Amino acid sequence: MSKDRNLDSGDLSSTLQAISNTVHDAAQSYQGDTVALLALLRQLEQLHREIRDGYFQDSLPDNRQHLYSLLKDIESEGGWPYIERMNLKAFLVNLTQETHRDGDSLMSSDRSFGW
Repeated sequence: MSKDRNLDSGDLSSTLQAISNTVHDAAQSYQGDTVALLALLRQLEQLHREIRDGYFQDSLPDNRQHLYSLLKDIESEGGWPYIERMNLKAFLVNLTQETHRDGDSLMSSDRSFGW
């Protein structure tokens, strides 16, 4: 790792907690606003991509020892980070179930999407 630093785990934990709190607060403040929450999810996905493709790739190990250490850490600490996208079919199932519950015929009246 070319830029290997011994980060104080307390500082890192504190920074991650602050980020988590900020994101959670934003999500909570826009609860019920689907468009705003979708924008928040898109922003998080973009940040994930930027960190992964930039800072993370730049810091990847340059020798076997460091690579082994990284792989051990990934295995012991919960695997590879992944931001899952909601499957469109699952979204539609949720929407269909919700409309049936409400007695609404949204899906049957709007065939323009070709679903």
